[in-house]
Amino acid sequence: MRNAVVEALANDGFLLDQEAEEFILGQPSPLQFARQAISQLPYQPLVVTMRDLRTVVRVEAPRLETVPRQEPLPSRRLGEVEVLKDITSRSDCLATVEGFARYFQDRFASLKGLLLRRRDMLGAISIQRAMDPRKLQADEVKVIGMVNEVRETRSGERIVELEDDTGRMTVMVPKDSKAAKDSILQDEVVGAVGRMSRKDRKLILKELIRPDVPFGSGMEVTDSTAQVAFMSDVHVGSNTFLEGRWQSMMAWLKEEAEELDIRYIVIPGDCVDGVGVFPDQEEELVIEDIIDQYRALAEKLKEVPDGIRIVMQPGNHDMVRPAEPQPALGEEAARLFDSSILQVGNPAYLRIEGRTILSYHGKSFDDLMSGIKGLSYSQPIKAMEEMLKRRHLAPAYGGKTPFAPERRDYLVIDEVPDIFVTGHVHGAGVSFYNGVRLINASTWQDQTSYQRRLNFVPEPAKLTLVHLGTGRPAVAEF
Repeated sequence: MRNAVVEALANDGFLLDQEAEEFILGQPSPLQFARQAISQLPYQPLVVTMRDLRTVVRVEAPRLETVPRQEPLPSRRLGEVEVLKDITSRSDCLATVEGFARYFQDRFASLKGLLLRRRDMLGAISIQRAMDPRKLQADEVKVIGMVNEVRETRSGERIVELEDDTGRMTVMVPKDSKAAKDSILQDEVVGAVGRMSRKDRKLILKELIRPDVPFGSGMEVTDSTAQVAFMSDVHVGSNTFLEGRWQSMMAWLKEEAEELDIRYIVIPGDCVDGVGVFPDQEEELVIEDIIDQYRALAEKLKEVPDGIRIVMQPGNHDMVRPAEPQPALGEEAARLFDSSILQVGNPAYLRIEGRTILSYHGKSFDDLMSGIKGLSYSQPIKAMEEMLKRRHLAPAYGGKTPFAPERRDYLVIDEVPDIFVTGHVHGAGVSFYNGVRLINASTWQDQTSYQRRLNFVPEPAKLTLVHLGTGRPAVAEF
C-alpha cells in the first residue's frame, strides 16, 4: 500500500517527507486523507511535511512524562546556548570591487536557492535562456534575478531591471498587476513570472514571487518549562537611561525568575549609548568614556539572579565596526563582564532548548521605513515581516545600513527561526508571521531630544517573555 499511496500522490505532483509519509500511512484511508488535507493547504508545496499537515489537521502531541521538581534547589544551573551562526572570528572581508562582487554573488545564490524551493518557481530558467528568441513563443517564462533598478515611465508603468549571473532583463509591470502597488527594493532577489514580449524582448510581469517563509513554519510544543526574556537598547551612559525602572525590573526578577523559570535573557544591541554616534551626543552623556559605560553595564548585570544565562549582542551604538555583520564585543569591553555572559555577533542564530532564535539589532529598519510604503517606526513588526518575506535582514544596499563585503552574506535568513527578535527602534511588539514568533524588544531609555524633534514616543521598560515549551508570549511592564 505504501508504494501505491506515494506513487498516486507523486502523480498528483506532491512528494512526502518521511515523517509526513508515516503519519499519512497511519490513517484509515491514507490516500483519501492525504488528498483532502493537501487540498485545504493555502499553498501548494512540492514536498509535503508534517508542518504543512499540522496547519490543516489535528495532530496529537505525544504524551510527555513530567518529572516532579525537587525543592529546594541550592542554585539554578545555567542553561546552554548554542551559537549556530554569526560573524565572530569568521570575518573574511575584502573591501575591494572584487570583494563586493563576491558578496553579492553569494547573496544572489543563497536567495535563488530559497526561491527554487518554492513550487511556483519550478521550471525557472536563467535570464540568458529567457532572452533566447525561441522563448518568445512560450506562454509563460519564470526567471530569478536581483533588482538592479526600478523606474517609472511617463505613462505611469513601472519598469524593473533584473540581473543574474548570465545577463540582464527588463520587466514591465502592468498597472493592473498586484506588483504595481508593491514596494520593490533595489538589490532584493525576486522571482518574476510572465510572458516575453515578441516586440522588444521584455518580460511582461504576471506575478512577482519572493522567497518568503513557508506558511505553517513555527514552534511545536515541547516539554521545556523555561522562559527567555528579551530586552534591548539599554543605552547605559545616557542621561535618559531609566535607572528607576531598571531597578524595578531587577527587583521583579529576583522575586519571580525562579517561579516563572526565566532561564535566559537576550539583549539584541545598543547595550550602551556609545560615543560619537550622533552630533553633540556628549551633551546627553552622564558617562563620557565608552569603556566606563560598559563597566557600569557589567555592574548592573551582576544584579541579575543566578541561574539566568545572558546573551549580549552589539548594535550601532556599541564598540564594534559599524558595518554589518558585526562581530561580538572585543576583548577590551568583553573582559569587563562575567564569564557566564555570552557575547555574540549581530546578527546571530542561537539555539536555546531546541528553539532556533534569530537575533538582529535592526539598523536596517532605517532603510526599510523609507523604502517600503506603509511602514513606520511605530510598527516595527511590519518591517520584520518584510524582512521575512524577502528572507534578508537588510535587502536594500546603499542606504543608512553599511555592509562589510564578507565572502558569505550573513544577513540572509537561510533558516526559518522559531523566534525572530530585533530592537533599535525603541518600540515594543509581539506577533506571529507564518508561525514565526516576532519580538521587537523594548528599550530602557526615555525619549531623547532627537526623538522629540521627530515626535516619536518610545515604549520603554517592557520585558517580553517567551515560553520555550509552548511559544506563549507575555510582557511585564515596569
